[in-house]
Amino acid sequence: MNQRKLTLTQRRWIFLIIIAIVAFVLGRLAVRAVMNLMLGGTMFGGNFL
Repeated sequence: MNQRKLTLTQRRWIFLIIIAIVAFVLGRLAVRAVMNLMLGGTMFGGNFL
């Protein structure tokens, strides 16, 4: 059985892609939170009261 090992460069690229995806999602959430605060809305569209 020939098991493939990831090289250091491949690991670095995978790590970088995962961080980019997480940063994109958190960035969108932050923009949404700021817009909701400015417009007086609720964060996820529900009624809390």
